[in-house]
Order: sequence, then C-alpha cells, then structure tokens
Amino acid sequence: MEMPDYADYDGLGLAELVRKRAVTPAELVEAAIERIEQHNPTLNAVVYKGYDDARAWARGELPDGAFRGVPFLIKDLGMPVAGWPRSHGSKFARSVVDAEDGGLTRRYRQAGVVPVGKTNTPEYGITGTTESAALGPCRNPWNPNHIAGGSSGGAASAVAAGIVPLAHASDGLGSIRIPAACCGLVGLKVTRDRNPNMPDGFDYALGNVVDHVVTRTVRDSAAMLDATGYPEPGSPYPPPPKERPYVEEIARSPGRLRVAWSSETPSGRPIEPEIQAALERTAALLTGLGHEVVEKGLGIDYRALFASRGPAAAANFAAGMARLIELVGREPEEGELEPLTWATLKAGRRQTGADVMRSLQETRMLNRRTLAFFEDVDVYLSPVLGTPVPEIGFIDPVNLEPREVNRRQGRAFPFTPPFNFSGQPSMSLPLETDANGLPIGMMFTARYADEATLFRLAAQLEKEAPWKDRRPKVWG
Repeated sequence: MEMPDYADYDGLGLAELVRKRAVTPAELVEAAIERIEQHNPTLNAVVYKGYDDARAWARGELPDGAFRGVPFLIKDLGMPVAGWPRSHGSKFARSVVDAEDGGLTRRYRQAGVVPVGKTNTPEYGITGTTESAALGPCRNPWNPNHIAGGSSGGAASAVAAGIVPLAHASDGLGSIRIPAACCGLVGLKVTRDRNPNMPDGFDYALGNVVDHVVTRTVRDSAAMLDATGYPEPGSPYPPPPKERPYVEEIARSPGRLRVAWSSETPSGRPIEPEIQAALERTAALLTGLGHEVVEKGLGIDYRALFASRGPAAAANFAAGMARLIELVGREPEEGELEPLTWATLKAGRRQTGADVMRSLQETRMLNRRTLAFFEDVDVYLSPVLGTPVPEIGFIDPVNLEPREVNRRQGRAFPFTPPFNFSGQPSMSLPLETDANGLPIGMMFTARYADEATLFRLAAQLEKEAPWKDRRPKVWG
C-alpha cells in the first residue's frame, strides 16, 4: 500500500491490511506521524506527541484485536497513559505525568491500536469548544476559522483530517456528539457504564460522563464498542447486556422504527433556519426509508432538569479538583485556572451534603420523564447544534465572563445534556452540510442500553446518505 492512501481507510480497513501483510503497524505509525506534522500546525489537534513510544509499541507483539496496528489518539483529559502527561487542558495540571495506563487505556491497547499522542481539550472539558489558555484553540478541518467542538475537539479534528481513523473521546454534556457534529463524524455517547471507567473513574459525575470514540464510519464505532464495552469485576452498575456483537447489528435491518423528531429547545428560542431545514430533510429521509415519523418534542421541564443537576455537578468538580490538588501538591494559583473554571470550583466548594443529595434526587426523578418518553418511541431525532458551527472566539472561555460563555453555549448546544442525565445512548451522524460547506450533525437517541437500534439505523443511513467521500479543506 502506498502511504498517500492511508487516510482513505477506516480503522477496520487498516487492520485488514495489516492482517494481509500489505502494510506493517510501523508503517502505519509513520503515516500517522507524517499527517500530524503536516496538519497539526494548522489544527492544533495533537498536544502531546508520543512518537517514540508508538514506534516501539508498533514494532512489538501487538494484541490480535480488531484494530491491530491502527494508529490511535487519546484525549488529554481523564485517561491515563503510562509515562505521558495529562494536563486536563489546564496550566495547573501541566506537571502531571501518569505512572501507568488507566483501565480503558488497557482495553484500547488490547483492541490492537497504537497510541501515537494525546489530543486537545478545553480546560477540564468544561466547554463545548476546544479553546484554552494552556493548549490554545483547536481548529476545524472543514474551515480552520471555526471551532472543532468540545470537549473532544482535538480528537474530532484529527479524525476528520485523516490523521487517525478513530480516536478516544468522552462525553459529559455532549462532548462526543458536539465535536462529531462540528467535524462531520460519527459520534456515539454510549449508555451509562457501557464502557466501565473503573478503577480510575472517580470524577465521572456518577455516570454522566462516558468514554468512547469518534470515527468516520459506523462500523469502526461498533467494533470498538465490542472491544471495550463489557463489564469488569467490581463494576457497580453494569448496563444490561447486548444481544449480539454490534458489528453484527450493523448488518441487520432496523425494521420499521417509530421516530419522533423535534427542534424543541430548553429556552424556547427557535433554532437557526438552516438547521431547522436540515432537520426536516432528515425526518423526510426517514419517512422515505419506511419509518413511522412523527413531530413530537420531549416535553420535559428543561429548566428544572438543568437546575437540578447544578449543585451535584459543581460539587463533583470540586471533589475531582481536590484529588488533582493532592496529586500536584498545592492549590492552584490565580493565573492557573480560567474564569469559568474558577467560578465552577468556588460554586462546588459552597455546596453542602444536603444540597448535593437533593440535587441527585431531583435529577433522578426528572430523568423518569425523559425515559418515559421512550415507552412508545424507538428513536428521538433532533439536531446536535442549534446554530451553524461557530467561529473560533465566539465561545471563548479564556476572555469572556462565565455567564456569557454559558449563554452562548446554551444557544449553540441546546440538545445534548438530557441524555447524559438519563444515561441513554445518543449518536451524532453527519447527514447534512450548511451553505458554507460545514457539517450539520443530526442526533439520534434510543432507549436506555439500546445501542443496537442506533447502530442498525446509522448503518442504514450511512448507505442512503453516504458521507465517507466528503473531504474537508485540511486533508490532502
């Protein structure tokens, strides 16, 4: 294989070439490194280059997993890699170096991937854009003047640019789906605890935050979840087991699904007309495929739901920071945290035990309304963003006041959080583009633990509305 073809393959495609001895893992690593060096000066997607470790790993006896020999990137937030720094996108944590791999890192290695570096993330993953004082802005390969999304923006930017075919990502309020939508990728937020984050998941917000990958193809997302998504001994809340491997689900028909769709937002403000039109075209596409499609919003009390989560979320962040402060050995100084981070930390430290428990109780009861919606609906369709992909600086956590950051985020990213609270699987698919050629992601959410339905539907849509041949500006 000639290396210029490297980026035309998905992860399973590269692994097949390795199995056929058409290419070696070491050659794939060099191809990934070449593309990092070519595109990273523009994108700032990769913030740590683990080239020497990657080369050594590729020359060794790799596990015979589904992705044997495939270059891979890991988000620089909450995912330990032995000997690599873990900055959390923050000046305060820049001295942290992990002594050993985390549990999910080990699972990725067993899948056969070769980690070559770490990707850009906003400070502590707080914002839906990847712009930080410590690491700088990550840019969108479709147009570098625009954001790559967050908090897995570096991962999405790198995959969209063909640096790697898939990359680790995590999602606490939309941080897989938002960057997938911004960068034209497949991004699945898995069911709560589907990918266990024990024993190092202290700050995973009691199930709100999940790990998976961003990919260019549906089958890569399915195969990686097959490789990593199984309970481990001691998992306190393992999800309901799957019926069969997800790579088999994508070959099965989804059947006739009952799909509800809506552009209902928490604020009641209409979404941008261009996004509304794309949503309506997607609903029409689903109707044409034989699904029963009805316009119906969730009808939940968004304000009450978001407010209920505030005290527990802030206290959880403060608890996570307490562990990091122990690791660093001191309190952060004034210039080491961004304004929004300081505000979140101070709010968390003010919460009482009673505040936190009431918060968790209220969220749990309100989640029942979200889950009840799916009693007679198989899939809920909405956009991922309420606006076209914003420009760099529109949501600027470094220079804007925290209240304004959150106001702008609420306008741009109104749809994703409820399904983190409820724990349901939710997937962004790159079905549309806007007038400027930027991707528009559509979000499909299924019942709790029903990734199978999402994979079947996604595979159907991938055939009917293929996106694999679209190429961003930053590619060649």
